[in-house]
Parts: sequence; C-alpha cells; structure tokens
Amino acid sequence: MTSFNASVSMSRWRSLAASISTALLLFVAMPGYFGWWPLLFIALVPLLLAVLYLPPRRSACTGFMAGFLYHILTLHWIVVVLGRYGGLPPWLSVSAMVLLAGYMGLYCALFCFLFSLLAGRSWHRERSVAALVWTAPILWVGLDYLRGFLFTGFPWLDLGYGLYSQPLLMQAADLGGHYLLSFTLVLANGFIVAIIDRQQSRVHWNVRREKRALLLACCFLIFVFGYSVVRFRTMPALFRHCLQAKISVVQGNIAQDQKWSSMQKEQTITTYERLSRQAVTDRTTELLVWPETALPFYPQQDPLAARVIRLAEKENLYLLTGAPTFAITGKGQQRQVAYFNSALLINPNGHVVGGHAKQHLVPFGEYVPLRKFLPFLSPLVENIGDFTAGTSSKPLAVGKQLRLGILICFESIFPKIARDEVKAGANLLVNLTNDAWYGRTSAPYQSMAMAVLRAVENKRSLVRAANTGISGFVDPVGEVVQQTKIFTPAAITAQVPIYDRQTIFVRGGYAFGGLCLAAVPILLVWWKRQL
Repeated sequence: MTSFNASVSMSRWRSLAASISTALLLFVAMPGYFGWWPLLFIALVPLLLAVLYLPPRRSACTGFMAGFLYHILTLHWIVVVLGRYGGLPPWLSVSAMVLLAGYMGLYCALFCFLFSLLAGRSWHRERSVAALVWTAPILWVGLDYLRGFLFTGFPWLDLGYGLYSQPLLMQAADLGGHYLLSFTLVLANGFIVAIIDRQQSRVHWNVRREKRALLLACCFLIFVFGYSVVRFRTMPALFRHCLQAKISVVQGNIAQDQKWSSMQKEQTITTYERLSRQAVTDRTTELLVWPETALPFYPQQDPLAARVIRLAEKENLYLLTGAPTFAITGKGQQRQVAYFNSALLINPNGHVVGGHAKQHLVPFGEYVPLRKFLPFLSPLVENIGDFTAGTSSKPLAVGKQLRLGILICFESIFPKIARDEVKAGANLLVNLTNDAWYGRTSAPYQSMAMAVLRAVENKRSLVRAANTGISGFVDPVGEVVQQTKIFTPAAITAQVPIYDRQTIFVRGGYAFGGLCLAAVPILLVWWKRQL
C-alpha cells in the first residue's frame, strides 16, 4: 500500500513538473519578453509525454495547470488595463485576470483530455503512434479555432504567432493561415514525442504502420517549411514590379489618462500637426496615417476638426485618422444615438471621402456585455461611450490605385476580418490602434506579432499606427521594414509594395482551422468504434 501511494505521489509530481515545464517553455518562446522561437519545437514535449500515459481526467488537470500558468504569465497586462486605466480596484482586476487565464486554461485541459482519450496509452499499451502524431495537431488547432469565435472570440497569441520574427519559416500562412503554422509546430512536437516513445521496450509496435506515420509527418514538415523558404526567396522579385506607395505614420504618444481630457485635446492636435510636418517634409507622401482615436473628440461637431482638414489641404495628401463618430436615427421619443470607433479618410481637397467603423468591439473595453447586470464594470467605458459595431468590410479608396483594408485596435488578431477586407478588394492593410492601455508590458509586442501574420496570410503590406507604439511597416512576406519604440513620439515614412494577387488563404485556406475543428467529432466517432 505504501509503495502504491508513493507511486501515485511521484506520478502527480511528474504531471506538475510537465505542466510547469511546458508553460515556462511556451512563455519564453512566444513574443513579449524573450521570443526564443526555437523552443516552440519542443515546448509541448513535456506535456505530451506526461499525458500519453495518464488517464483522461488526470490529463485534463495536467493540461489545465499548464494552460492556466502559461496564460497568467502571458496575460498579466490585463491587470494594467483594468486597474490603471479601467478604474477597477486591484482585487477585481487581479480576479478578472485569473478568471480569463482559467478560461483559456480550459482549452488546454480539453486538449489533454481528448488527446489522452484518442491517442493515450493509459488503457491501451499498443496504441499506434499514428494516433499520437496526427491527433495532437488536429485537436490543438481545432480548439484554437473554437476559442477564436466562442463568446465573441479571444484568439490571443496562438502558437503559430511565435514564428512572427522568422519570415523564412512562416510563408505557409498564405496557404492555411496562422493555424497551419500552429498545426505544423504541434506536429513537430508530436513527432519528437513519438521518437522518444518508440524507444520504450514496454510498447509493442506495428513497425510498418509506425514508419508510414512518421514518414508522412516528416514529409509534411518538409513541405511546409520548404514551401516557406521558396516563397520567401521568390516573392521579393514580384514586389519590385508592383506599385510602390509612400506612406507616413505618426505616433503621437498621448498619455491614456490625459487623452480624453477636454483641456488637452487642442495640445493633442498640435502634437499631431508638428509630427506630421516632420514626416512629410519632401511633400512626396501619398497617405498620412494617424492612430486609433487620434482625434479625442467627435469631428462632426468640434471646431478642431477644421485644423485637421487644413493640414490635409496644405500638405496635399490623404489623411487617415482614427476618431469617435456618432449617428442619429429616429425623431422625438424614437430618437437614438449610436457611437462608433471609426477611421476617417480625408482627401487633399479637405473632404471626408470615406469612413470605416470598427466591426469587432472589445468586450468590457468598448462595450459591457450584459451591462444591466454588471453595473460595477461601467467605469471601463464611461470615458469613451458605449460603442456600436460597424458592419462594412468595404475598403477605403485613396485615389484610383490604393484600397485600404482597415483593422482598428485588436481587430488585427482576427484573421477573418483582414481576409474579408482583402476579399472585398483591399490591396493594403492599415492597423490603427491605441496600445497605451497595456502600459510597459509585453502586450504591445504580442499585438505587433499578430499583426505581422495578417500581412503574410494575405500577402499585403501592412501599415501600423499606434498611439504609444509599436508603429511600423510590414511587407507582404512579414519582414518588419521599420518600427518605432514604445512610449516615444515618432514620425516615420516608408515605401511599401502594393501587391494585388489573392493568396490561397484568401480564396479558401482560411477554412483550415474550421476543418480541424470539424475533424474532432470524426475522431471521437472513430475512437468509439475502436472500443
């Protein structure tokens, strides 16, 4: 009995060690503080090895611990957003972070539960290694895809984003999106686990089947990364024959706690005017871009809007700026006012020739779900209003050749929004954001990393204007041509290629994550028939 208890205790310690190891390896590998991307190819190995021989319920606990710890480390900036800028007390801010990390950890728990059920050896020592190698990436990506839309979606920092700094390795995103990169990384981890597991004498093997499974996995990895290398080396030649647009970006670095002060709004416009003139001194800039809500007022009714219009006229350029807007419908008692987080395009003649309203609002940041039942969360939106979501993906036209696909704030983390913009005709992606909310945490770097993948998936140049950084230019293969430091006023200019061809991702590859999710019930039916 003593020996049995000792064995159980040892097994629990090993499970805990596996959870902590995977969480720490992922944290160090992903964008933010370290970004040691090679660890992505081994980060899941401790967790997979542990879960391989644990029963489903214990596997779920092990997975939850790994997911929870990883997301506590990754999402700690939530406390800054809700506490410092949202006005919530520390205990509520920390509680919200813990709840969010717990929610994210549930997906890792479900992954481990299903992996143990479908591919584990807790009750079947002769399970084929094929189940191990291919089940893991299908489950992982399917659950990532589910997390991307369930409860409005929060696909923050999926595994594939870890390769954002390595354009040589991530070009396959234009086939199946960042989900294909996540699939490939999990497959690589599973391949290593299979090789390790194959050395154990207690496992009996169907040699022919195992060799085929490992060979197929190896071929898949070679194809994905081989395609990426070839694509990376051949695409720049195409860009040299494309239209080149000269674009300037201004980073105002307006403090978040002063941004909406009525006493500071004139100074804010003065700052943007000064930086803009620095950026366009040679008067060859075609488009000037200001960040999300760069105008801290409603331009429909504030006289300061005239100064912005005069700037576009004087410098003879198009100006794209973020601003809050409103629309009034109905009359009398039926009168309603809707507020929008918008991007406005002003032409060289001083006319507003286009507008775009943010489509995917931030829950508890731009609106409060179930606000009637959660009145204590109202401070989060009391300074900026309760916004209404836009519905149009129509690009904004700059002259006859540039068509801007607008991504406002964290819309850049949703591949579907950027894909819809490109499908509608956008040949340049523009991300307007205000990352001041995050403070000096890892979040601005994580947000930038996810924006880079939108450029690669759609093979479009991406221009990013952020209030406090990171602002910059990303070419269609994901190379960051130029970027700013955070919390520094800046004005930068670059020429970016305007590439028009649609990728496989835009035409249909965007469905890769959904196909993985659809495969999960098929795997469960297959498992049921094996019993």
